[in-house]
Amino acid sequence: MDFSFLRGTEASFPEAEYAARQARARSAIAATGYGALLVTSPETICWLTGRQTAGYFALQTLILPVEGAPTLLVRQLELASARATTWLHRIETWQDGEDPVAALITLLHDLGLKAPAIERDGWFISPRTMATIDARFPGLGDGSGVLAPLRAVKSPAELVAIREAACQAEAGLTAGIATCRAGVDENAVAAAMMSAAIVAGSEAMAMEPLVSSGPRSGLPHMTWRRRMLEQGDGVFLEMAASQSRYHAALMRSVWIGKPPARAQAMMDCATDALAAALERCRAGLPCAAPHLAAQAVIDRAGLSAAFRKRIGYSMGIAFAPDWGEGAILSLFEGVERIMEPGMVFHLPATLRDYGAFTVGASETVIITGDGPCEVLSTLPREICVC
Repeated sequence: MDFSFLRGTEASFPEAEYAARQARARSAIAATGYGALLVTSPETICWLTGRQTAGYFALQTLILPVEGAPTLLVRQLELASARATTWLHRIETWQDGEDPVAALITLLHDLGLKAPAIERDGWFISPRTMATIDARFPGLGDGSGVLAPLRAVKSPAELVAIREAACQAEAGLTAGIATCRAGVDENAVAAAMMSAAIVAGSEAMAMEPLVSSGPRSGLPHMTWRRRMLEQGDGVFLEMAASQSRYHAALMRSVWIGKPPARAQAMMDCATDALAAALERCRAGLPCAAPHLAAQAVIDRAGLSAAFRKRIGYSMGIAFAPDWGEGAILSLFEGVERIMEPGMVFHLPATLRDYGAFTVGASETVIITGDGPCEVLSTLPREICVC
């Protein structure tokens, strides 16, 4: 059974949206001199076709020729969902117990591609698998980085999904803040965040919320761990919500009781740095500009050692383990790509007293055609005192 009757029934966007993306991709491939590209990253496969599944751990490859229709290779179990989430006509499969690389090589020979290349920088093709592919199909070019940059500027349809995700993330953060009080543990806060975001409409998130309190909040990227919130604790909350795999993230700081003077001063600096960065999130400026603006505020306050990171990164389609598109674009020194209307960024302005607390706030924003960026949340940025 090939499940053709399911074609496009679960697709996130109309067929024409994906056709336009594939046309852009073909032009980019042709510009490299390759005749086809084997796409291996689930994010770019999703961008090109709408394909989304929790089963992307199994080998899947989209073969996109400069001329001709694309072909998707997936595990047999995934065929029905691949039919439903995409508008593709040709989907081939490999069966459990079969060597998926052998199935890919057979398919490549059947297609008779001229000068094909393969993405080599994806997270889900192991070095051993890549070496096996090269040994069995010599001459594959390196197509890394050809298509991912095309995802940086979002279409109107993509921006609708991101705005919806931002509303869902705000619902989650609002619920998390409301749950914070002495005697409540981190798990309850995380549960409130995830529940509210999901009830508001969020789909599967590419990374779990970050919830940490007390001394744990001074450690980067900590997740909830049953710790009971106590009077005098700082609490760090960050999460992303998702619509059709498009993500928007949001971060806020909470204090159980009055924040100490040092934490308040650092928070004031973080929000000033965020405001300075947002002012420089404008079309026509380089991606370095928001970072340099934030860094200048932090340096003047003498808090450089509490920062030491980029001010932001691009957002869009994401699969676990990360909710961002940081490998595509960073808001950081030396990144000279010009910001364009339709680009989306998350700007977490955080300052840390390591092992003691973290304070800060973040926004997900859309670069507009003229003037200030569009900020996708309405939550106050100052410390929420509970």
